Amino acid sequence: MSEERTFNQKVILVASEMEQYLDSKDLAKMQENYRLVLACISNLFEALAKRGLITPDPYKDVSKVTEIVCPPTKPFTDNDRPTELGIRLGQFEVMIDYVCNYMKFNCKQLTSDKLRKLYELNHVFDWNAFSQNSAKSNTRAFAAVLNELKKGAPQLTLSLIKDSVLKTQNAMAENDSTIQRLMEFQKERYKIEVRKNILENEAFNKSTLSSGPALVAEIKRMFPSAMGKKAYNSDLINEIVNEETADNKAELQNALLAKISVAQEKQEETKNTINTHDVIVEALRTLGTSCDQFKVVLDKIVSNHDILLSEHNSFGDKLKKFLRNLFGLAEPPVDYVIFIQDKRTGEKKKETVHYVEFVQLLAKKIKLYANFSQRGTPGFAKMNSQNDTVILDYLNKQSTENNHLFAQIAALDEYFKSTVTQANRSKIRGCSMELISIKNIVVKANQLRSEYVSYVEEAEQMRKLGIE
Repeated sequence: MSEERTFNQKVILVASEMEQYLDSKDLAKMQENYRLVLACISNLFEALAKRGLITPDPYKDVSKVTEIVCPPTKPFTDNDRPTELGIRLGQFEVMIDYVCNYMKFNCKQLTSDKLRKLYELNHVFDWNAFSQNSAKSNTRAFAAVLNELKKGAPQLTLSLIKDSVLKTQNAMAENDSTIQRLMEFQKERYKIEVRKNILENEAFNKSTLSSGPALVAEIKRMFPSAMGKKAYNSDLINEIVNEETADNKAELQNALLAKISVAQEKQEETKNTINTHDVIVEALRTLGTSCDQFKVVLDKIVSNHDILLSEHNSFGDKLKKFLRNLFGLAEPPVDYVIFIQDKRTGEKKKETVHYVEFVQLLAKKIKLYANFSQRGTPGFAKMNSQNDTVILDYLNKQSTENNHLFAQIAALDEYFKSTVTQANRSKIRGCSMELISIKNIVVKANQLRSEYVSYVEEAEQMRKLGIE
């Protein structure tokens, strides 16, 4: 009996280790993939809307999202394509944003039902067969408008389309694989809960472990009180019973342990192959991936600025503009007076944002970040060749600059919304979604930066103690 008891405790421990591994590795990567997808879809959506190839849903950003609801996949006609695809693609973007910024990526929160919804969301568009010849209306329409977007487009737009689709395809394929793996692990988590709450319960009759029917009866007896609202799954309960009472239980137990054990090489990787340079470089690369979201923010700020300027179109404004053009005078600088709240004191401080200078600095940051956001590029190779201290100093500087930049963007966002006329208010494009995405990326980069500092400090302490 004690041998069986030992196996039960061992399998619970092994499952806990696997869950921690999945949370820290696979699920962290899955969230990063969804953030990448969000940036790609946002870029494509903006480009299509600007060319008039889709008609954005004016209510896209005001609907409250509390759970995953997949956009429709029913067929629609080519005449309805701009409007219908605009609505569905907008809904898809909103759902991916919800996934990135409001869902918790851990085994406990990502139940089988949520994983199924994620899988359905991944397949609103058929990324594995993304073609104008697709049998699926959403995919066929999306591929068709992207093909239209390519016609006469500059090389930068062509690269954006190709890169965004390819990145999305790869990210979705990897996430599909992770979801399927998690679906299998969720079955084992259910069994582990039964083992913990019933087989490890003091009220459990251990003598029933010697008989399959008796064990089933005992589990059924304790299930309502021990498992709460959890539904009774007879197939998974039977697996537990077989693992405990079948003639080949030793084989089943070994197979179970192998199935939910973290691979030895992965354990060794985390213990023995920490390269501090790789950690700090990855922190830098992660920060660089925010370039796509910063680009969306920049486009929205420019658009909002243009809308605000368009309101100053009186006869006097036109006359002033005519005279400036006549005498070759430069346009007067545009300044925005915003109020930024001090997080420590709560006091709001007035600040003047010089529009042209602000836009130029933001564009420069986007270009710089993009240079080292992808491995294998010249920009990444250049940063990778830098000394760790140089990279760490740069990350520290960017952390300070970005905190102030976030406050400026949020304040500008509020300024545009509160200053524009009622007639143009619906045209103002908010930046809150992009700010959340960028901040999440920065948090991850900061975590890697902190890990690097911890590793270096630990190594220095060991050196002082004379330990290699």
